[in-house]
Amino acid sequence: MNVVGYAWIQHHVGAPDFLGAQQARLAPVSRMEHLPEGALLVPQKLAPAPDLLQHVLFAIKHEGVRLNLLTAALRRIAPVRLVEAFRAAPNGVYVRKLCHLWEALHQQRLPQMDGPGDPGVTARYVPLFDPADHIVGDEHRDARWRVIFNGLGDMTFCPEVRRTPALMALIERDILGQAQAFAASVGDAMLERTLNWAYLSETEGSFAIEGEAPTHDKATLFAALLRRAHEPRPLTEELLVELQNAAISNPFDKAVQFRTEQNRLQRDVPGPTGVTYVPPAPELAVQLMNGLMRVANQRSDNVEALVHAAVVSFAFVFIHPFMDGNGRLSRYLIHHCLGQSGRLPPQFLLPISVAMKRHEAEYLQALTAFSKPARQLCQVTWAGDEHYRYEWATEADTWFRHMDLTEAVTFTLAMAQASLDTHMRQEVAFLGLFDRVKRHINERHDLRGSDLANLIVTIFQNGGTLSNNRRKRYADRVQAHVLDAIEEAVSRAMQDQPLDDENEEH
Repeated sequence: MNVVGYAWIQHHVGAPDFLGAQQARLAPVSRMEHLPEGALLVPQKLAPAPDLLQHVLFAIKHEGVRLNLLTAALRRIAPVRLVEAFRAAPNGVYVRKLCHLWEALHQQRLPQMDGPGDPGVTARYVPLFDPADHIVGDEHRDARWRVIFNGLGDMTFCPEVRRTPALMALIERDILGQAQAFAASVGDAMLERTLNWAYLSETEGSFAIEGEAPTHDKATLFAALLRRAHEPRPLTEELLVELQNAAISNPFDKAVQFRTEQNRLQRDVPGPTGVTYVPPAPELAVQLMNGLMRVANQRSDNVEALVHAAVVSFAFVFIHPFMDGNGRLSRYLIHHCLGQSGRLPPQFLLPISVAMKRHEAEYLQALTAFSKPARQLCQVTWAGDEHYRYEWATEADTWFRHMDLTEAVTFTLAMAQASLDTHMRQEVAFLGLFDRVKRHINERHDLRGSDLANLIVTIFQNGGTLSNNRRKRYADRVQAHVLDAIEEAVSRAMQDQPLDDENEEH
């Protein structure tokens, strides 16, 4: 086996492959080399001995902290081995981190290390997660080991986000700052019209992701829900139940609490082969939701608001705390977190679901980065109809407690940028075009306002031309030369040209 570090640990403990391409492996190189996809090439001379503790020490030193694999390993390493390693290097950075994690995981002190004066560390404090490599949370100091726990949660629920070049490039754009500047630049009247469009489009987009066209009542209900995202309300089970009830219309699917039964995601194929994802068991889901609500309600100043919103949104959908409505609610939670952050103007909404719908392949990839390996944690058997049985792997909770959400966060920020650049700016441009054409036509021709509005939109959506079918539909109430004039005005406006010869002269 030519893998080392976390990849070796993953194989040793029989865990699903949550690492993907981010594996350390032996290679004919003279020194360690990091590849763009996250792999680490290691020369044979630096390979650790085939021992779990040695690979753990190698991994935490050269690959950073991955709580899921470290937790799985620390459950298998005899505590006396850690004590020996600490005694050999009492101020060692990496062994102190492991001792800190062992005690936090087991909620007890290491044996033989609980006497007066133990462990007696005198070295400076070190952060558990390197802020240069991870998005980190608030600091909690462990004076015993002089380790600073700075994860995004705590050991019961602590998702991880790595500072990849792609993510950092998006963070540095300050997308929410761009949104503030955009809102200030368009004027109050235009902003109100644009936001009306954004709320409607976000509603339709969120339903469309699930292959559903909402009725007017459903759309109105969900849009009203979105408008409440800026209300200062912490996430609680009661609030999430209220939101779930408002997001779905089937009375039999309305929840009264977090789920008490197992659910699953399934394709249109009966039996285990159709099951694509099994969320955590009900008891674990409740524990995870308690952790997620703490994360949602206590955003650290270290965490950019969009990153925080993405973590909450995707962690929620992976926990799947309700039997129905989880996907729609997960996207709503992006807006809830942004609304609570104070980083956006009042009632401002980025139509992120519209962008997600138009990038469904990337959305699926962001979801399956976690859900695909997590599917291996549960063996599903089927006895016909709705009789499914779920058998969970030992320590399956580890992988849900410490999800790597890097891809999900990167995708969310990219969609936020697209929703601003592509969708909201385009809508402002269209509204400007609409006003310009409407004013031009009304000065020259007399026709119903609703007909003119529909014709402008139709011609615009058709690339600047009016189809013959549409011409026939309006022939009994709009003269042919007026239809021509509207078509020409829209076409010229789309090309940013003057709308008549007189304007061209000026």
